[in-house]
Amino acid sequence: MAKILVVEDNALNIKLFCDLLSAHGHETEPVTDSRDALEAARAFKPDLVITDIQLPYVSGIELMEMLRADRELKDVPIMAVTAYAAVGDDERIRAAGAQAYVSKPISVIRFAETVDQLLEDGRVVEGSSHSSQ
Repeated sequence: MAKILVVEDNALNIKLFCDLLSAHGHETEPVTDSRDALEAARAFKPDLVITDIQLPYVSGIELMEMLRADRELKDVPIMAVTAYAAVGDDERIRAAGAQAYVSKPISVIRFAETVDQLLEDGRVVEGSSHSSQ
């Protein structure tokens, strides 16, 4: 069982992600306000962080940069989730510190596979982490 921090401002999405993760035996910590995410991560000590990119207040990109700059959290794998994958987003998201990203609407199978891969070895095989747009 892994501890997974889920940062998502949409109530339906956070419920979906947490329900999926719980069904796979993981412990989840939902965070709906990105301003609370760094503090929540420090307290929860997650094995994986899943964050939306389009967040009010602190964007997913900013949050990933803050996690990478934190001494205790810098090595925690990050999976980004975005509804707005455009040309260049893959590089931008990875440059901010994500090991993988999944496009919304999510494929439940791809979401679960990506989580498993990140928990297993902290990275995802190139090309298997997102759907093509």
